Amino acid sequence: MTRINLLSKIQMFALAAMANFAVVLVKAQEKAPDLKVDLDVNKGDNMGADWMSNPLVWVIGALVLIIIIAMVARGGGNKA
Repeated sequence: MTRINLLSKIQMFALAAMANFAVVLVKAQEKAPDLKVDLDVNKGDNMGADWMSNPLVWVIGALVLIIIIAMVARGGGNKA
């Protein structure tokens, strides 16, 4: 077995060990303790918080964004 082949196998083993360690860390955080905390975030009047779900807002926002990108890409346009 050559030295380069051995180093390659050691590197692959180290990468596999680090990947497995990362998976273990992620799985360890998967289950949180059940604290039985009850929060009511929609208490009282929501003060018009549903405006973001209106499709008209998204259409107008997209049009404004497209116009701004077109103006920036155009770069002024008047080159005399």
